[in-house]
Amino acid sequence: MNYWLMKSEPDVYSWDDLVRDKKATWDGVRNYQARNNLKAMKKGDLVLIYHSNIGKEIVGIAKIVKENFPDPKDTDWVVVDIAPEKKLKTPITLAQVKADKRLTEMALVKAQRLSVQPVRKEEFDLVLALSEGK
Repeated sequence: MNYWLMKSEPDVYSWDDLVRDKKATWDGVRNYQARNNLKAMKKGDLVLIYHSNIGKEIVGIAKIVKENFPDPKDTDWVVVDIAPEKKLKTPITLAQVKADKRLTEMALVKAQRLSVQPVRKEEFDLVLALSEGK
């Protein structure tokens, strides 16, 4: 299993929207590195959902439910389908991630503008532990 982080502007599409919809096609990605990350996702992979611009925090966990397929709006690009798994007990802010020395290599810190990023299992587990207050 692989782990990822996807950024969403909550005023465009938020965690609550994903929960309401029960499933969403993750589209609109127009960056080659992010596209390659979408192509690498496998059914069952887990995804941290990060609210960018407003909030700047990791708010929940989603699961890849359909692997990459052509973006209906532009077939040069790909999309994946995701479904909500779990809302984090406490959102983890970008400031918390940056302040934690164990997360200094996380793509959220090193490649802040990338909208779809890989996350190492240790980073994923640490984010969950922080959310639980551990």
